[in-house]
Amino acid sequence: TRKVTPLTKNFDPSVQSGRFDNKNGYYYFIAEKGARKALYRLNLSSQEIREIQTGEDVVRWFAVAADNGALWYAGQSANNADRLYRLDGNRGQLVWDLSAEKLANIDFTPARDWNYTAPDGTVVEGWYYLPPQFDPMKKYPMLVYYYGGTSPTSRTLEGHYSLAMYAAQGYVVYTLNPSGSTGYGQEYAARHVNAWGDRTADEIIGATKEFVRQHNFVDGKKIGCFGASYGGFMTQYLQTKTDIFAAAVSHAGISSISNYWGSGYWGMGYSTVASAGSYPWNNPELYANHSPLFRADKIHTPLLLLHGSVDTNVPKAESVNLYNALKILGREVEFIEFTEQDHFILEPERRIRWTNSIFAWFARWLQDDPTWWNELYPPTNL
Repeated sequence: TRKVTPLTKNFDPSVQSGRFDNKNGYYYFIAEKGARKALYRLNLSSQEIREIQTGEDVVRWFAVAADNGALWYAGQSANNADRLYRLDGNRGQLVWDLSAEKLANIDFTPARDWNYTAPDGTVVEGWYYLPPQFDPMKKYPMLVYYYGGTSPTSRTLEGHYSLAMYAAQGYVVYTLNPSGSTGYGQEYAARHVNAWGDRTADEIIGATKEFVRQHNFVDGKKIGCFGASYGGFMTQYLQTKTDIFAAAVSHAGISSISNYWGSGYWGMGYSTVASAGSYPWNNPELYANHSPLFRADKIHTPLLLLHGSVDTNVPKAESVNLYNALKILGREVEFIEFTEQDHFILEPERRIRWTNSIFAWFARWLQDDPTWWNELYPPTNL
């Protein structure tokens, strides 16, 4: 009929992926709902959208049987690993609790919610993990993790950065989804456009300070921060704006926005939205003043840079250039290149080395124990 009906025009969660149930006239889809990924059912006749009670914070996978429309899905939450369900009416029926098997002999402290209210009234969702055998009378170092560019940090126990695993190293681990994250409505996500860290960085800094103020068990002089991709950029950029962090780790971070714009397979396409209408020639202030490379002299935090040698999203030169700048400035910086790895470090041996390097870096600067780092990378006198 050439007539278009925008079914999700006023639907705030960010739609991710979906499948048709042709037998029953439904369309099932996953959408980011803040830090959660919920499962929804769209009735194609009534155009009604209904959230399914899945029992999980994050639905990671689902499938619809072609012959009878049966739906199965798997999900995780902040305090459990994967569990498999089949849909029974409008509620999930647990079929396989893989999480119970995986966590049978694991000791960890469940996540706790903690939201930050910014000066402008913005409520920034967050949560944190405490170390196993937590003692409220002790002082613990803290790690702050974020992405803060597009996709929010999800409430999953496992992942590329398992926050509970970092807590098991003896840290309080806090994460948050600052302005610019999708899943919180269009206006919240659009704060990312042509901002390149301004509001996002201020919220991370403000939230970190307020968390320390409200929790006496955190050692405010031993705080580390880390993130990847845009979060890697954010790690670098934060160090140009504050001195509250005692150590930082940037994986595949962007140090020069103009270089990223013109390089790699993703840079120009990403910048079309993130820097909409702004180019190096018509908005040089955005490209220079928000690039950590152009603000390198303001970085004094010990910084670890990590990068895959064949990263097709963020070119390796983004880390190399900032490393060289900080070396010239005489700052504490290390750079580790992972050969034959793309944007994610996936090859098992290299991934173990990548994880251990992050652990060792934080142990060196936040726990005053350089032993692990020196074992991985023995000091060399040149």
